[in-house]
Amino acid sequence: MSPDELDLISQWISSADSLVIAAGAGMGVDSGLPDFRGSEGFWQAYPALGQAGMDFTSIANGQAFIRDPILAWGFYGHRLNLYRQTVPHEGFKILKQLGERFEHGYFVVTSNVDGQFQKAGFAAERILEIHGSIHHLQCTLPCSSSIWSADSLAVTTDDASCQWSGEKLPSCPNCGGLARPNILMFDDWAWNSTRTDRQSRHWTSWRTASANPVIIEIGVGVEIASIRAISSSLKSKVIRINPRHAAIKKTQGIGLAMGAREALIEIARHLTRIGILS
Repeated sequence: MSPDELDLISQWISSADSLVIAAGAGMGVDSGLPDFRGSEGFWQAYPALGQAGMDFTSIANGQAFIRDPILAWGFYGHRLNLYRQTVPHEGFKILKQLGERFEHGYFVVTSNVDGQFQKAGFAAERILEIHGSIHHLQCTLPCSSSIWSADSLAVTTDDASCQWSGEKLPSCPNCGGLARPNILMFDDWAWNSTRTDRQSRHWTSWRTASANPVIIEIGVGVEIASIRAISSSLKSKVIRINPRHAAIKKTQGIGLAMGAREALIEIARHLTRIGILS
């Protein structure tokens, strides 16, 4: 990161009244979470699915719970346990500290379903999870608009075969049918968006009060560009942190071809030197 880039970043932060944190899967990589970009990396994380020739879109699919619920819950149960055990890296703390200094605070908009921002202490009412959360469950049908916490769910999986190995599959407390994570999947017509719709209303209300945000966009993909579209729609300066896809027009912002943790630590050090952060 050059001195000129750091100076521009500090100017944008100094003149802003709020912070938008736009985060994709790359935000969690420095916490040790897998990056599912490309079949090879996905199959390395889930060799049983590789042997079956199943890619990410085949298992992260609304129909997977109908076709093979034991396999689908083997995959999502493993992910739930993984996210429960993961400790958010230092970059989360930096973003929270930075966001809290602004007049209108911060808002997190993320495609991640891992719940890492909540675990790092970010306010629940300041987070929009556009694809839902693995830490919440819904009925597979669904039989109602009910969404409930997965905190009490005991997860038992055979990770070698990617199979649910508990005595019984998670069930809906209303109808007794199969439950599933409250996540928007591929080819998913049964996703219950009630919780995310409520978050979206909080986001809209906050945006109305926040006139001049600065955006820190981290680890956002280009294949499904939902988060990038939100960054672009705000017409504010974007600090784009992405080791693979950092390109951005100079009129829109700065692109940093770096990992999340490394870039945020360097930015924080500079902001501390000039007195913006303490």
